[in-house]
Amino acid sequence: MPQFAHRRASRALRSLALAAGLFCTLPAVADSTSPVATSGSTRALIESLGLVESAAPVRERAGWAPPRKILVNPLVPELVDQLRVAAPKATFLSAATPAEAAKLAKDADVSLGWCTPEVLAAGSKLRWIQSYSAGVERCVAIPQVQAGGVLLTNMQRVAAPVMAEHVLAMMLAFSRGLQFFIPERMAGRWTDEPPPTTRMFAIEGKTLLVVGLGGIGTEVAKRAHALGMTVTAVRASGHEGPDYVSYVGLPSELRRLAGTADFIVNTTPLTAATTNLFDAKFFDACKKGAYFFNVGRGKSVVQADLVAALRSGQIAGAGLDVTEPEPLPADDPLWKLQNVILTPHVSVASDLGQTVRLEILKENLRRYVAGEKMLSVVDVAKGY
Repeated sequence: MPQFAHRRASRALRSLALAAGLFCTLPAVADSTSPVATSGSTRALIESLGLVESAAPVRERAGWAPPRKILVNPLVPELVDQLRVAAPKATFLSAATPAEAAKLAKDADVSLGWCTPEVLAAGSKLRWIQSYSAGVERCVAIPQVQAGGVLLTNMQRVAAPVMAEHVLAMMLAFSRGLQFFIPERMAGRWTDEPPPTTRMFAIEGKTLLVVGLGGIGTEVAKRAHALGMTVTAVRASGHEGPDYVSYVGLPSELRRLAGTADFIVNTTPLTAATTNLFDAKFFDACKKGAYFFNVGRGKSVVQADLVAALRSGQIAGAGLDVTEPEPLPADDPLWKLQNVILTPHVSVASDLGQTVRLEILKENLRRYVAGEKMLSVVDVAKGY
């Protein structure tokens, strides 16, 4: 895990631990196989997020047994106190760095948050890895994970509502010219007539194309429809979609649909199919003057091609929460483009998101200990 990503994960988990006291747990349903059964509030959370259970209980997997030692990233007393409720007989191993995680992995049955080649190489006893994020492209690339001997679950859909709000915030900022007016305010200038390159327009009646109609994409579509937008989408799994999406196309229809959209947002996971998906041919196929947003992964975009499209006006503006690489180098041309809104991979941050993550983390640990059906199992072949 890159050092900056590790620091971000550590801050997030400390927030999880501090937020733990906010939960209001309803009386549990009796379950003789589990130390604590799923609470009513957790069941409601799972339903509201649309989380999917595995087809079979985890106890049916080869090698499953209640965990004895659990590797945690990062470990703080408040977090462990919460997790012990779900695994009271287990020992928790603290790993604050990748090197510490690799050293401790040899004794661990479960890893919460750590999935590196070094951890998998040392952790011959590992049977389950819980990712703290939705994106698991680095984890699924590890041979031991690809072989299928290790169960991998992630945090898909957990941050979808706040990430959708982040997308809408960037869209609305462009529609009101805030990318121009905020720097003018900071410079002390009262400029009430923006330059021609800064357009101000209504969101209602415009068309949004959502590329990747999963958890995040569905939440974006729902909010855009509520603002009076026409929503189209592309997904790999078929033409089905919610009522508020007017048309769902297959990946082969991406460029055609891009030519009809005023706004385009990428919410796809990083896979072989989505790497460099948004290149010069894609931007040339877009409706001239469209806006492009990315909260998926930076490697899905050929950044030089996006910069060229922004400079030519083919793409009127871009809102990017992810780039390649991260952090973005100081000399990258994206910094100097006035029609770009950049945020440093923070679209998951909110006052509520970490609480939800901790609840799902506790629930999946409880389920694993009890041998029940797991939440959000990653299809390693697909990469998400």
